[in-house]
Amino acid sequence: MSERLAKAALLDALEQGRVRVAERGDDGAWRVNAWVKEEILALFRASPLAESSAGALTFVDKRDIGPRTFSLADKLRVVPGGSSVRRGAFLAPGVIVMPPAYINIGAFVDEGSMIDSHALVGSCAQVGKRVHLSAGCQVGGVLEPAGARPVIIEDEAFVGGNTGLYEGVLVRRGAVLASGVVLSASTVVYDLPNRRELRGTRERPLEIPEYAVVVPGSRPASDEWAAGRHLQVACALIVKYRDERTDRATALEDALR
Repeated sequence: MSERLAKAALLDALEQGRVRVAERGDDGAWRVNAWVKEEILALFRASPLAESSAGALTFVDKRDIGPRTFSLADKLRVVPGGSSVRRGAFLAPGVIVMPPAYINIGAFVDEGSMIDSHALVGSCAQVGKRVHLSAGCQVGGVLEPAGARPVIIEDEAFVGGNTGLYEGVLVRRGAVLASGVVLSASTVVYDLPNRRELRGTRERPLEIPEYAVVVPGSRPASDEWAAGRHLQVACALIVKYRDERTDRATALEDALR
């Protein structure tokens, strides 16, 4: 019984936002609470499989980490139509989840954010206040290794449709990602206004600066054989920066003209 209570206490703490997988310090650096991920992994290992039903459908999943339920007291909207939020995920008041969408265990979605149709917020991903995740956006999850940084999207970022963020990428406050941008830990990003290259590694994943406007791009393949055939490698381009007074959608439209 004490073990079951410990599991429930962890899930409750995550769902209430009292415990987080990663937290931003006053210096702007994000720190991973590895012990939280270790406890989630232990919960997966200890929880047996169990059947559950929804209408005519039968599901099989870990018994202790099935879907969350919500009430009016949560002050958010989860629109009917195939969405699911797993236990241990935090959704703040004002969040809207459009169907179908999925939010996994350990994820944190802050006030006023929109999770649009066919969007994924993977395990332990951190989404800030007033973030817009457009239709088809895939925010990857990570549980192992326990110390690895999850994907983080800071306040007021705009993430366009059919984007992909993986392997601990950090999108700083107010950044705008155009539709089709795909970023992983080691994606090369060319910062055109500042004439620099931004790179990351699995140990220190890529970081997109505050208020950057990012669009999909490509660069010539460096291999001689590939270059002779004019092959290109995908990359991303920062084409401009917006200030706090610039509307995110307008900045994106201007950049893509």
